Amino acid sequence: MNFFMMKHRQCGLSLIELMIAMVLGLLVTLGVVNLFLTTRTVYRQNENLARIQENARFAFEFLGREIREAGGISCGSNLPTANVLNNPETNWWSNWGDGIHGYDDTQDTFPPKRFGSNSLDRVAGTDAFVVMTSTQSDLIIITDHNPNSAQFKVNATAHGLADGDIVMVCDYRQAAIFQITNANSSNVTIVHNTGGSVSPGNCSKGLGVPTVCTTNGTPYTFEKGGFLGRLSASAWYVGHNDRGGTSLYRVRMRNNGGSADTITEEIVEGVTNMQVTYLVRASDGTLANDYVGAAALTPADWPNVVAARVALTFSSLENVGTEQQSLVRSLASVYTLRNRVP
Repeated sequence: MNFFMMKHRQCGLSLIELMIAMVLGLLVTLGVVNLFLTTRTVYRQNENLARIQENARFAFEFLGREIREAGGISCGSNLPTANVLNNPETNWWSNWGDGIHGYDDTQDTFPPKRFGSNSLDRVAGTDAFVVMTSTQSDLIIITDHNPNSAQFKVNATAHGLADGDIVMVCDYRQAAIFQITNANSSNVTIVHNTGGSVSPGNCSKGLGVPTVCTTNGTPYTFEKGGFLGRLSASAWYVGHNDRGGTSLYRVRMRNNGGSADTITEEIVEGVTNMQVTYLVRASDGTLANDYVGAAALTPADWPNVVAARVALTFSSLENVGTEQQSLVRSLASVYTLRNRVP
């Protein structure tokens, strides 16, 4: 009798025991779920931080390459430079002079883009700047120059130049900017004549200083051993993208089938602000005490800028910060203009 009663008591669980087991199981499940959600949040935060850091490295690397070469002439610094392009002052990408020129966050005079809220418009309250150089492209060595026939001979047929490319040529005495009117990869001749089908074209075949816009202009013969390479002109700003956010953009000059124009490229997304300050060297060789914004510089100061400090603000693409806000990080880098360092 006792045996059967003991066996009967072991046949199941009481309601209280079942409830206790369910509560314990629920607590374990909640702990696992909470651990999963916490781990997932931390993972998303780290992933977004890593993306910000990656974007920052990429942006500063691109910016540094161009700012360091601002105003660069392959044959030397501050050479007298002729510019025989037709009406070069009408386009920011052909108006050689400052090397680098900045626009403060209150200056809506940035040539490529104005303040606005549409896609590719410049974001109000952000800085922008223009950089020009001739030292970023592969350089071709001059073997002969005939100014009467407006022809250069170079050291290789694989020069990579084409009709319509805007280039800078230089030797130890001076430099000149012109548009190629004829270049053929089957020979070593580069032509810089007037007329032709290129745009904006050349106002003169004379490449001497000062620039005179007549057919022969100011004659000048470049020395053998000088260099010839593409002119690089780019403008950097923070603009609205077509996804409801903001990005770092570059507008650069290009050869579009023989006509020089510009193309806008998105470099890095998630950039919400850019602030640029500049260090200027005085005429007596002394450096200013501090970096200043673009609005504080005069036209005479820009050719004497020797360094630029760029501060970028990055925002994560996901709201993974405190109170479901995006993560925000501000980073800065300083670049010295190599062509203006003694």
